[in-house]
Amino acid sequence: MAKSRLNWSAEPWSDDELLECAMVVPETADTATFTFRAPSGAWFDYQPGQFVTLDLPVDPRNVPGGNVQRTYTISSSPSRPLSISVTVKAQADSIGTRWMLDHLKPGMRIKAYGPNGIFSFHRHPAKKYLFISAGSGITPMMAMTTWAWDSGEMPDITFVHAAKRPSEIIFRERLEQFANRVPGLQLRFTVDQPDPFRTWHGYQGRLNQIMLGLMAPDYLEREVFCCGPESFMNAVREMLISIGYDMDHYHQESFGMAVASEAEAPVLADVILDQEARAEITFTASGVTKACAETDTVLAVAKAAGLNIPSGCTFGLCGTCKVKKVSGEVHMVHNGGISDEDIEAGYILACCSNPMGKVAVEV
Repeated sequence: MAKSRLNWSAEPWSDDELLECAMVVPETADTATFTFRAPSGAWFDYQPGQFVTLDLPVDPRNVPGGNVQRTYTISSSPSRPLSISVTVKAQADSIGTRWMLDHLKPGMRIKAYGPNGIFSFHRHPAKKYLFISAGSGITPMMAMTTWAWDSGEMPDITFVHAAKRPSEIIFRERLEQFANRVPGLQLRFTVDQPDPFRTWHGYQGRLNQIMLGLMAPDYLEREVFCCGPESFMNAVREMLISIGYDMDHYHQESFGMAVASEAEAPVLADVILDQEARAEITFTASGVTKACAETDTVLAVAKAAGLNIPSGCTFGLCGTCKVKKVSGEVHMVHNGGISDEDIEAGYILACCSNPMGKVAVEV
């Protein structure tokens, strides 16, 4: 009979001890899970969602001095304390992650620091959760979901994840295995495009308000945890704010800056429209200027002034109300009805654009 590695008299692992790579599991293209254990048999104690910092001996030709420190969310759960895992995805400019994928093998030992971090649902107990992630931002959500599964009392979790293709959804099979056996976990995936020669029956396109309403109709009642690229998280926050979500129940973890304490948490400079703040819209082609509130849309002000802007859906999806902005700033939260190229060229969707001060549009 194989001997258990668990040393019941051992202390929890501390970062005074090197980690030994025990296993490398490919997940998707340029993504792999590295599992570590403590040579002493120490066990791992942390909160699901926290991160660890690895000291990586990269090629000194790439980095002066050779070593770089990289922070990775722990993708495993402390409910499985014999090992600790990180799941890493290489980007075009990756140095540390690229070294791990190319060189880190079982048996090698590296220095690590932590665990640290405040991004964990242990810190925000709730009856219902909404996990929203993109790309490798799925890792803390996987850790929290595994903990919930292992606890034997799976809470109500709606798990929303965005990826480029279905084949790039990290942990897809494991999550589906969980969801197939408990009613408390609902999976909602959206992709930019399907894989060639493979049918895709899930959502397709950028995550938006309409999609979120279909994925989690009771999103206003859920504690939200979000992780992904900054642009993705910014879009999620704008979406939630625009539909009246209480942002006191929103929590996020950044790719670029893992936060170890509440004091280090960045102040999020979100735009929150003020009904008392005054604005003004000039419709240049008609020669009409109207005072309004920040919370009024360009379309609503135009209609109140007796002007006609063709419109359809009125929630930023169809693109019918696209007009050229001549000057000023608007806050626009759309649902895919306008391209980035049109936005750069100065166009807006009148139905979901709110004036910030004085604005002029070609109507």
